[in-house]
Amino acid sequence: MMKKAAPIHDSTIEIAPVLTVQNVAAYLHVHPLTIYRLLKKRQLPAFKVGSDWRFNREEIDRWRADAERNQGPINPSLRQ
Repeated sequence: MMKKAAPIHDSTIEIAPVLTVQNVAAYLHVHPLTIYRLLKKRQLPAFKVGSDWRFNREEIDRWRADAERNQGPINPSLRQ
């Protein structure tokens, strides 16, 4: 007896949104050229689909949190 194939759509699996350069630029409130500059320096987590860059939103959030943690406050006297 053959096993049934797993359903193609499983609502228990959550897939992280994949963003484009324009999406990430809007999400981070920067110009798309800034995203390309960070990609060129390999400072932003991304992958290519053909010739287009794509980003996992969760990885972008982690990158941003790490950058904020490592940068610290601009002016320590502004801490409350």
